[in-house]
Amino acid sequence: MSTTSDSARDRFLPLSEPCLEGNEWKYVKECLDSGWISSVGAFVTRFEENIASYVGAKHGVATVNGTAALHTALLVAGVEPGDEVLVSTLTFIASVNAIRYVGAHPVLIDAEPHYWQMDPTLVSDFLRTQCVWNNGQLQNRSTGRRVKAIMPVHVLGHPVDLDPICSEAGKFDLRVIEDSAESLGASYQGRKIGATADLACISFNGNKTITCGGGGMIVTNSKEDADRARYLTTQAKDDPAEYIHNEVGYNYRMTNVLAAIGLAQLEQLDSHVDRRRRIADFYRGHLTMPGFLWHCDSDKARSTSWLSTVLLDPVQTGVSAVELRDRLTKHGIQTRRLWQPMHQSPAHQGCQAMLNGTADLLFQNALSFPSSPNLTDDDLMRVSDRVLDSIPVRMRRAG
Repeated sequence: MSTTSDSARDRFLPLSEPCLEGNEWKYVKECLDSGWISSVGAFVTRFEENIASYVGAKHGVATVNGTAALHTALLVAGVEPGDEVLVSTLTFIASVNAIRYVGAHPVLIDAEPHYWQMDPTLVSDFLRTQCVWNNGQLQNRSTGRRVKAIMPVHVLGHPVDLDPICSEAGKFDLRVIEDSAESLGASYQGRKIGATADLACISFNGNKTITCGGGGMIVTNSKEDADRARYLTTQAKDDPAEYIHNEVGYNYRMTNVLAAIGLAQLEQLDSHVDRRRRIADFYRGHLTMPGFLWHCDSDKARSTSWLSTVLLDPVQTGVSAVELRDRLTKHGIQTRRLWQPMHQSPAHQGCQAMLNGTADLLFQNALSFPSSPNLTDDDLMRVSDRVLDSIPVRMRRAG
């Protein structure tokens, strides 16, 4: 079946592409005309202030990418070599890599089955049954290592159920670092994501809700933490005139050009998020059938719907996630499976994990669909048509 126009039928549909329709050219030209193109300039400061204001935090520190933001946030939180950090096992590998960068050990926490976020029950179970309070710090019973922090990852732009996790963290003196890479614009309990935990880290990679082409941001309500993050990301320079460095720092500051692009993108954030939410609604409305379980919002949260994602039942649909991906690829439609869970990753073998099977199920059977805000309704109808063409007729009965 097909109801799309010739032009819509021919266009390659990427999973998530940048949408540059605002003041990007104007602001970048201002950088070039002024000569301020490196890691010092007015756009960096404006971008930091505007992102912090948007999420309801007091401070922002811009970085070269989201991974640098995570690495720096862990250092600021006081995570040291040999410590342990609880982190979502269902995540892009950068979250767990950053923990390794500081010499710490990830403890992998599975997702809850309804909204696919870090399971607060498993967090509590680990802290209360697998750990012991000893000499003013929480220690893992089996490893003897200090547990220092929790890093919940807001998967697919949907907020983690933060309140119970932050409550448990408070009882055990743990720092909470939100990996908010995909969730700028989302809200939890009426609060914008980014202002609940001690520190939150945002990504502006090319496929994110807004982009600088690269770039990241740490947001926090603590001036002390913000000052520390800014110090570490500028090579830990201790003297305004002389090259004196009392610590090992990092060349992690965002450039003025990237911040200029980011500022223009931020001006369009709400419209981009609104369009992604309407795209998710379109898929849920047009692809409703047995064996198609679409990712949706909890009653506590409003997601960015960063990537519209479905959990397939291959028995009910007659097609696996891999088969559907490959069939859509032949029609110029890019889809993507979710990440290999970190407890399956050869790069992080041997990590302690609290599992319930959800991440494994999602890795096997979930598929993300094109979700760029510049997709037209014709584009979405083309995706819907091609999905239905890829499923055996006997399986398409109304759900």
